[in-house]
Amino acid sequence: MKSSPRAEYFSRRQLLARASHGLGAMALWPLLERDGLAASPLPHFSPPAKRVIFLFMAGGPSHLDLLDPKPKMAALHGQPIPASLTPAKKSATGGVLETVMASPRRFRRYGQSGIEFSELLPHTGALADELCVIRSMHGEQANHDPAQLLLNCGTPLFGNPSMGSWVNYGLGSVSEDMPGYVVLLSNSGKGVDAGSALWGNGFMPSTYRGVTFRSAGDPLLHLSNPPGIAAATQRARLDVVRDLNVMHQQGTGDAEIGSRIASYELAFRMQSAAPELLDFRAETAATKALYGLEKEVTRPFGTNCLLARRLIERGVRFVQLFHSTWDDHSELNKHIQINCDMTDLPTAGLLKDLKRRGLLDDTLVVWAGEFGRTPMGEVRRGSTVGKEGRDHHADAFSVWMAGGGVKRGHVHGGTDDFGYHVVENPVHVHDFQATLLHLLGLDHEKLTYRHSGRDFRLTDVAGKVVKEILA
Repeated sequence: MKSSPRAEYFSRRQLLARASHGLGAMALWPLLERDGLAASPLPHFSPPAKRVIFLFMAGGPSHLDLLDPKPKMAALHGQPIPASLTPAKKSATGGVLETVMASPRRFRRYGQSGIEFSELLPHTGALADELCVIRSMHGEQANHDPAQLLLNCGTPLFGNPSMGSWVNYGLGSVSEDMPGYVVLLSNSGKGVDAGSALWGNGFMPSTYRGVTFRSAGDPLLHLSNPPGIAAATQRARLDVVRDLNVMHQQGTGDAEIGSRIASYELAFRMQSAAPELLDFRAETAATKALYGLEKEVTRPFGTNCLLARRLIERGVRFVQLFHSTWDDHSELNKHIQINCDMTDLPTAGLLKDLKRRGLLDDTLVVWAGEFGRTPMGEVRRGSTVGKEGRDHHADAFSVWMAGGGVKRGHVHGGTDDFGYHVVENPVHVHDFQATLLHLLGLDHEKLTYRHSGRDFRLTDVAGKVVKEILA
């Protein structure tokens, strides 16, 4: 009998091969669902912010020279630090080593809010009415690695998930073609002290890890197929690898295999979506100028800021820009000028661009380092350290936030006349993290992940939402 032209027959081998894909997917789905990879949970409540762009200034920017003016220090410049503040250290010959170092920078008030910003941040200052400045941040860690880990991962120890990973785990990815968490790097000196642990997944599945993008060429190394490999060939290869991985996962129960499968599939979809990300030809000359792309000094950070905007437009939930380093133990005035020249204009350009596109209201933008700097000049005889330098200081520092449900044109908290101790409305690092999660609709006490027999949180066992900064 003649078959219908629409009928399709398979050999036994073809039938088993095709059916195995469906069986494999059926077997894989509960495993992915168990590990939070198959579906994104809803936020705990309706959030004002849908996404985050986090500008991390690695190394510890000097709050005294940028965001927290201390005019009374000028009269005491060069004098021993008051004993009531901290006991002055003595040199071997009896000379006082720690003396007051007043900032040479002038501060001025901006906008209707009158928030004061350093002359080093004129472009950011011009947007004062959009910003919420927190001048009362504090933590316990005064060394770079543990302080960076504390702020980004909620603990000074290596091995815990990063903030972006927690958000990715809690809310999932919006886009099928882009990761939920992307990291962009720009360096004026050495790299980030704590390295990739700051955007790592820790004990969570690797699908929640921050994916580092490049600002030129392929966004990811080895993303493009080798010459002669067509998309259909790559798809067929991935199908085989996926089936083998499914079989292996069924046999071992290893949850990480599910993450590997998800990563392969995402990479395949990104081969089409990611190259367009770096194509700035559709951006106007005015937009490129807004980010400083035509200037050599601002181009690296400006390119990352523009990429951040393009990434959130394409559904990326958490974008983190790391710029280093602000660790100015010597020649502070020279180096802080360089860093501000590189970052101030692009940062303001990002805020302006988000606002004019209607994205700022539901995008939370954060600018922060891991700690601040001391009010004392760092002088050490016989060492290159100490020429106009400031040491690490975790007891008081400043950050700012914009958009995404925070008050506009607002200053929260304060420090003493030397910027050494918080004296008004202290905000611990865990409070800051709890507030960031809250703005995304996540209760930091309910956002937990079970590992090694206990439930972990980004905020560990502390943290409270800073309600005073909420709009």
